[in-house]
Amino acid sequence: MYFHKQELQHAAKPEKPDAVYARKLQEVLGGQYGEISVALQYQFQAWNMHMPGKYRDLVFGIGAEELGHVEMLATMIAQLLEKAPLGITEDAVQDDPTVAAVVGGTDIQQAIVAGAGARPVDGMGNPWMGSYITASGNLLADFTANANAEMQGRLQAARLYHMTDDPGVRDLLGFLIARDTMHQNQWIAAAAELRETGVEDLPVPSKFPQSKEDGAVAYEYINFSNGTQAGDGPWAGGPTPDGKGEFSYRDEPEQGVPMPPPTHPDTRFYGTTELPNAVEEAAAGAQDALNKE
Repeated sequence: MYFHKQELQHAAKPEKPDAVYARKLQEVLGGQYGEISVALQYQFQAWNMHMPGKYRDLVFGIGAEELGHVEMLATMIAQLLEKAPLGITEDAVQDDPTVAAVVGGTDIQQAIVAGAGARPVDGMGNPWMGSYITASGNLLADFTANANAEMQGRLQAARLYHMTDDPGVRDLLGFLIARDTMHQNQWIAAAAELRETGVEDLPVPSKFPQSKEDGAVAYEYINFSNGTQAGDGPWAGGPTPDGKGEFSYRDEPEQGVPMPPPTHPDTRFYGTTELPNAVEEAAAGAQDALNKE
């Protein structure tokens, strides 16, 4: 259950309108690593979690906070658009303020479609997609993905901080960047505890028996590049992070196996084959094999 309180977690008020910057701010709202993504990612992880207790409480709690961040950014974008001039180039690009807005870098759909408000899109106007969400049911995999999402989001917010001199916008971004700092550390701490307590471990999923994988290549770095320095890294020698093996290094791949012959689906009437009678030849070969059995 959700209950909306008409308050913001932090102030979201710019000093002046700026339609161009409003479009830039859309990235940390509706982009792949924006607040919409992390808010819904954490909610779905919690809804799908099979283990009640502190981990689910943690995910629900951060997810609820992220919904508040969505609200703050949407509020900020709406205020940046309020009374913002559309025609921002000289002579309004042939006296057409709409063309001027596009050329100048604003998102004209914020005005036409959203009524001078935020949209669930990224900075290029691409719609937010549910495929951005990671909710696998494996806590170590999900918490690691969450830490990455917070890192990417903090990186983008830090870049945006230096793209404006508006003190109100910087104040909001400074707050959001600080919360990203906290959330990065929370997810990393939670992932570390999962490993320390044996709830989950590397390699993910740790409950899959490693006896069923090809152990000969499980910890082998195979150099598929003509670069010569990758073999100097800790991933090419020494103990592995999961504590279950030793890295080894192979300078180049082994010779591969031959490609199988081409398949011929739907070739009798519509497909193109390398030979006009390829289907008949394939059918005859299959029949010969059956006869030999």
